[in-house]
Amino acid sequence: MHTTDHAIDAVGLECPEPLMILRNKVRGMAVGDIVSVVATDPSTVRDFTNFCRFMGHELADSSKDGDRYRFTIRKRGGPDR
Repeated sequence: MHTTDHAIDAVGLECPEPLMILRNKVRGMAVGDIVSVVATDPSTVRDFTNFCRFMGHELADSSKDGDRYRFTIRKRGGPDR
């Protein structure tokens, strides 16, 4: 389990809202900061995986607990990411 610096509750939100919230949060974070996200939209699995791959961030953890998807993402790269 990772200690997180930021948290996002995207429960009940549907695509593209969770991804937009994550993108805006990560943009304002320092390199190395970790954000945890809880969501209920199944598309977040694909969206967050692709977001991390394309933007160079680390998807440190991803799991499903009932109807909730949990993600831990570490910011990598420069401040514009």
